[in-house]
Amino acid sequence: MIDIKVPTVGESINEVTLVKWLKKDGDYVNRDELLCELESEKATFELNAEQAGVLHIVAQEGATLNIGDIACKIDETAAKPAGAAPAAAPATPKAEAPKKEEPKPAATAAPAAPKEAPQSDVKATPVAQAIMSDKQVNPTEVKGTGSLGRIMKHDVLEAISHPGKKGEGAFSREKRLEKMSNLRKTIARRLVEAKNSTAMLTTFNEVDMTRIMETRKQYKDTFKDAHGVNLGFMSFFTKACCVALQEWPAVNAYIDGENLVYHDYCDISIAVSAPKGLVVPIIRNAESLSMAEIEKKVVELAGKARDNKLTPEEMTGGTFTITNGGVFGSLMSTPIINIPQSAILGMHKIQDRPVAINGKVEIRPMMYLAVSYDHRIIDGRESVGFLVRVKELLENPELLLIGKDPVKALLEL
Repeated sequence: MIDIKVPTVGESINEVTLVKWLKKDGDYVNRDELLCELESEKATFELNAEQAGVLHIVAQEGATLNIGDIACKIDETAAKPAGAAPAAAPATPKAEAPKKEEPKPAATAAPAAPKEAPQSDVKATPVAQAIMSDKQVNPTEVKGTGSLGRIMKHDVLEAISHPGKKGEGAFSREKRLEKMSNLRKTIARRLVEAKNSTAMLTTFNEVDMTRIMETRKQYKDTFKDAHGVNLGFMSFFTKACCVALQEWPAVNAYIDGENLVYHDYCDISIAVSAPKGLVVPIIRNAESLSMAEIEKKVVELAGKARDNKLTPEEMTGGTFTITNGGVFGSLMSTPIINIPQSAILGMHKIQDRPVAINGKVEIRPMMYLAVSYDHRIIDGRESVGFLVRVKELLENPELLLIGKDPVKALLEL
């Protein structure tokens, strides 16, 4: 009998939560087969079978385990059941087969299916999932209008605006008690710590997104053909921040005891709303990456966040954070610093607004920008200068290439 223990997943992590068993007690498992999902305060990871044999579950779902605790045991001496190996391969078809036969006894099959659907069968876009998680909306209360019943962002917003519209559970006053996950505990602790341990202040500005939107419209197809990835806003903002951070190094630094730690590189943290909470994966050395490389990294990290596949290493470190509340429709906000960093840039919704251009009123796509910063290390001049520089770079994308006007560069001005 082999003991399968909780492995070490990080220097500062002492305990994890057993989220879900992927196998049942008594199942025969093959070597390296996934057994269960574990969640630490930083990420979700999986436990694999060290040997083939019969699984004996020790820890139950929802249990909090210390590093080194026994999660399960495997009896490697047990005989392998006949046909066990082929059964593992077509696992999906076998699971689906009973569903096709169940409609015959309609009276008994109907109540059983909805109970399991809310947890895993209800499909939603990442943005819709994030909103439902944040607003604690039950997926079964939302009618999806996407293909194959997929829940879209506007479906969730409609359900929030018109609660009880479906007529299910009208006037319900039921309460649910749900254990806070390690990830949510960590988010809560770090946010409170940031508010209590920093002299946080926020400065605002707005940026005219006309040039960036024109550039994307003109080159989006060519860019995708050349690099295999869409041209989004995040690469423009990341490049602009990297240029500005190198010109205003205090914004890219943090306090360590009585010392100031400055960075000659830009490790940009990207705040992502994952199904289980806010995570902040990092784009390393973003100042040295091309636009396409940044976009590919954003897609990779966002995908891992959605699937809870981010490793602690991918979320450890970072010198500056960018968060985009605009995807949820936020027009303006004051983001909280991601400690121990000293500043965070908040992007917001692009909205057409009348602005004065050369003495005339024009309608332009405008976005409010917000930079929250630690006033202990960053002065007002530096925070405002940084944000103004980001605004200048975004409104003149060609400056991102060499950091200054091409004519001025030619004239060495």
